[in-house]
Amino acid sequence: MGETGRHSAYAASGVDYDQLDRAKRHAVAAARATSALAAARGVTIDDASRGESALVLEVGGVTLSFVVEGLGTKSLVAVGYERESGLGRYDDVAYDAVAAIVNDLVCVGAVPAVVNAYFATGDSGWYAQGDRMGQIVRGWERACRDAGAAWGGGESPNLPGLVSPEGIELAGSAIGVVPSGRQPILGAELAVGDEIVIVASSGLHANGASLARMLADRLPQGWSTPLPSGRAFGDALLDPSVQYASLVAALLDQAVPVTYMSHITGHGLRKLMRADHDLTYAIDALPPVPEVLSFMVDALEMTPADAYGTLNMGAGFAVYVKPGAGAAVVAAAEAAGLSALLAGRVEQGPRSVVLAPLGITYGSDELAVR
Repeated sequence: MGETGRHSAYAASGVDYDQLDRAKRHAVAAARATSALAAARGVTIDDASRGESALVLEVGGVTLSFVVEGLGTKSLVAVGYERESGLGRYDDVAYDAVAAIVNDLVCVGAVPAVVNAYFATGDSGWYAQGDRMGQIVRGWERACRDAGAAWGGGESPNLPGLVSPEGIELAGSAIGVVPSGRQPILGAELAVGDEIVIVASSGLHANGASLARMLADRLPQGWSTPLPSGRAFGDALLDPSVQYASLVAALLDQAVPVTYMSHITGHGLRKLMRADHDLTYAIDALPPVPEVLSFMVDALEMTPADAYGTLNMGAGFAVYVKPGAGAAVVAAAEAAGLSALLAGRVEQGPRSVVLAPLGITYGSDELAVR
């Protein structure tokens, strides 16, 4: 079944990946046609990285990665929660934005070096309310420190009419470095028998905020709605995203035979088949689902296929390694303070993701980002 029929909840919130992915493929094709222009500047672009989470390029014998990424509408969750509770959580959404950037960057086997910021508002008075700017600066700086990257600079435009007066768009870019003597990780060595390790998320991360906002509008208590644990819905949604940069750095330092990595964001666990291969990704074990995501799924009456094809459902990052190396990834994750499990393996078969515990299969046509 295609995306339009199966993954309906997100489309109802205004996010239609059928349309977005079609636009993305068009842009990637046009961008690829410009690669040769960089050669005149002494820069070699690795076109095999197009369609991956970050672009790979070589300058002066140094292999770099580059990415531009945004937080989406999660900052509006912070605005709504502040309005109801009086509590500012802008440090957490700033942290989320950096995490979204660097978690994409490291997928190609790079370590973060520089992160730049983009803060766009619809009303310059947005910053004058409370300690909003102070919180954003503190959260962004803390995230950069956790990533081991310098905060290089940024842009803070005021865009009345384009951004709503109550909103702020948080986004940015980053440059990473592929360690000397190593090749970028683009899936060229991904093969049948490779093990798949899933590293846990902390909750919503940067994907699904539009669904959360739609749900909050429907709930009588809005962002203050108590979860079964007693936490407020808005409070739980704003748990900062996990950063995986330290884990990837450790795997590179330890020479763990990583063959691919995938940041589980938009498209949910369909992202497990992001690699450009006709292979089946068989998952036998799944991580626990964070309470806030279970609440959203139940309240929105999402089917398991819709939920796992849209949200991260507790799976924040996937590492693919040669047979027998999965335990090393789990150990490295635990040493970094992260939770991980050996979830499955790569099998011969059509390009698909099989979630055996749930009886769900996502076919090749359900992830078309290339």
